[in-house]
Amino acid sequence: MIRRRIAALAAGLAVLIPMMPATQASAADPVYSVLVFSKTAAFRHSSIPDGIAAIQKLGAENNFAVDATEDASVFNDANLAKYDSVIWLMTTGDVLDDAQQAAFERYIQAGGGYVGIHSASDTEYDWPWYGGLVGAYFRDHPAIQQATTKVAGHDTAATRGLPNKWVRTDEWYNFRTNPRPHVRVLATLDESTYDPVGYTGGFMGVDHPLAWCQRYDGGRAFYTGLGHTSDSYREPLVLQHILGGIEMAVGVARFNCTPQH
Repeated sequence: MIRRRIAALAAGLAVLIPMMPATQASAADPVYSVLVFSKTAAFRHSSIPDGIAAIQKLGAENNFAVDATEDASVFNDANLAKYDSVIWLMTTGDVLDDAQQAAFERYIQAGGGYVGIHSASDTEYDWPWYGGLVGAYFRDHPAIQQATTKVAGHDTAATRGLPNKWVRTDEWYNFRTNPRPHVRVLATLDESTYDPVGYTGGFMGVDHPLAWCQRYDGGRAFYTGLGHTSDSYREPLVLQHILGGIEMAVGVARFNCTPQH
């Protein structure tokens, strides 16, 4: 999709450049476009507006266009073709009907990008294809508290510049399955650094993936479990992590997401 837009822009410039000074070339045109989708059919995070505002700010600072919606009818072939990635921001529950699901599947199969943030994994439990795309479904969580995230590698846009041991406060998800066999894990949660705090659901164990990426059914997918709190969207490192994930899913950053067992 980026390639098609660049080709069209180049063709247009070939005609226009001889007729105007070089300083008038539209260097400010967005490099790519993303759709932020934040519809909820179950729990609704109060931090959704903060997440949308943060992504819009990232777009303004990094020259990409951002549309935001909770209208599932935009999941059709013509509309999705406008975007290089769709960001599922704290969605929950059953948010798309069968026709909308099929359109999104075709979008990914055509090379589209997917970014899932936090409760994107608490979404569409009866749509197995989506479960594969997000990587793992949410299971449960203890109370919000400080914990340490261990960054698994710094050779991706989503992890570059992050500390090896990243200490911060968030709502830490357990997942129904461990996605590691199918994805490249980018960060894991150190369960020894936080407490159940009245929670009896148990943990995932020594290997607790928290962020990952994968090629899936023709497209590129990135997921991060971070982002429950409003404060998350004011943390420079969280925003750097999300921006890197967007760039990877869109295809402007290297997508080195082969599973590493």
